[in-house]
Amino acid sequence: MAQENLSQSALARRVGVSSTAIWKLLNDPAQGSKHTHKIARELGTSPEYLMGETDDPKASGEIRFVPAVQEAPAEAPSDPDHVEIDLIDFAYGMGGTFTDTDHIDVEKVGFSRRWLRQFTHSAPNQLFTTKGIGDSMAPTISDHDIVVVDKSDRVPEFADKVWAIVYGGMAMIKRLRQLPDGSMLISSDNQLVRDARATDGELHVVGRVVAVVRKL
Repeated sequence: MAQENLSQSALARRVGVSSTAIWKLLNDPAQGSKHTHKIARELGTSPEYLMGETDDPKASGEIRFVPAVQEAPAEAPSDPDHVEIDLIDFAYGMGGTFTDTDHIDVEKVGFSRRWLRQFTHSAPNQLFTTKGIGDSMAPTISDHDIVVVDKSDRVPEFADKVWAIVYGGMAMIKRLRQLPDGSMLISSDNQLVRDARATDGELHVVGRVVAVVRKL
């Protein structure tokens, strides 16, 4: 906070929480908070750093936000920089989209390999793009934003990253946090949306959201 020239009360106002919540996080970082990712965003660091899980204050593994104008494929398929990843014509609902459908369209879409490496070094066949629906993850992900999902990263080892999941037969984009009793807390960035809790067998992690492509 000193680097950002912020007091506890000023940071609390920015995040929309009480000063007590900021005080608790600073004095007992390991317990975390539903608002840890928002506090980290204001301070320009990562939730892992605030919770004492890493000594590196730089944000790591966070979602990257890119204007849609940068979503340009390589000029030609023969270009060695050109790769294709799946484009799933099936919207992941930030609130939830039912998955018990008979048909999900999958296409291939061309991207620049260098563009993708801004977010992940996973192989192209481990990535897919899809479109989010709803406002439960606002302001992090808005309605109809395009998200890039890394299927090779499916173990929520650190709190508060954003994941593509299936819970209760519904596809969602949510934050996950492992709880001491072994269950998983499913939370939204929109404070009006209630948290949910998943126990063994109720939650399937599809992959981690590594980038959000926003409209200009």
